[in-house]
Amino acid sequence: MNFTDDTEEALRSAVWLVNSAEEPETLETLADYDAFLVDFPYSGRLDRDDAELASLRDLRPRLRTLLLAPRDEMAAHVNAALAESSLAPRLVRHDGMDWHLHAVADERPLAERVLIETAMALIDVIRADEGSRISICADDTCDALALDLSRNRSKRYCSTTCTNRNAVAAYRARRASA
Repeated sequence: MNFTDDTEEALRSAVWLVNSAEEPETLETLADYDAFLVDFPYSGRLDRDDAELASLRDLRPRLRTLLLAPRDEMAAHVNAALAESSLAPRLVRHDGMDWHLHAVADERPLAERVLIETAMALIDVIRADEGSRISICADDTCDALALDLSRNRSKRYCSTTCTNRNAVAAYRARRASA
């Protein structure tokens, strides 16, 4: 399943934010927040202050719940998020991205825009019945989320670190049993 570019970007951003709460925490300072904005360049209002950082940090548990919910629950969470916001949908093109949908005004707080962009992306996930592409990392020691956007549905780990750790463990187990 190929999602649109803006759907994939919203999912990547939401997964990054959720995973930033895992050890080691990666969204603690304004410098961390600035690095997030380099990787995920949101348009519109950016206060870049402690309050905005705190609102993103506070949003992470809700994003985790949204992303990991079974399909029917995910739909209920998406509907709840959409009902909380003053939606002002419009097609926009900016920063090298082709036409895509912005569902709330650019002046709204960043955490609200992140929530609604995630909800909009999850609409595509729900409609395509592709919730299995978002899971908890297959590494037994990790609770981070893994987002599988591969064609062959092969991504099981949240990061290269977890992938490598499990590959080394599997290799050692094979050598020990040989």
